[in-house]
Amino acid sequence: MSEQKQLKYDIAYLRMAQVWGKLSHCQRKQVGALIVKDRMIISDGYNGTPTGFENNCEDEEGYTKWYVLHAEANAVLKVAASTQSCQGATLYITLSPCKECSKLIHQAGIVRVVYSKAYREESGIQFLKRAGIDTKLIEDLI
Repeated sequence: MSEQKQLKYDIAYLRMAQVWGKLSHCQRKQVGALIVKDRMIISDGYNGTPTGFENNCEDEEGYTKWYVLHAEANAVLKVAASTQSCQGATLYITLSPCKECSKLIHQAGIVRVVYSKAYREESGIQFLKRAGIDTKLIEDLI
């Protein structure tokens, strides 16, 4: 696929991830993620509380509760519970992954991560690059 055509797909999937992130009940950050393999969406996720917990991500002081799952973790977990595999897939996410989620991404076999906003702490992206995972920041989704 040409670079120009790939960029069009990357932007389209990132836009979908943005829309998906709006489903999150979190107030501080609404992050969306899609896992795409062979140009098919095989999983999706957004940040939120675990199944069975109240949909309230922040504590009384406005901090994110420790047990809130990140969007990419939710997406990877959905694949793990299915007959699909992340091996060779691309992760589209609206916020670059933290260091903990970066380990999950690597272990899941995801080979490419495309994101639209950089997380304040860059160790997650640095880890992915060190692991040989292709990373790409696309800020302008117009």
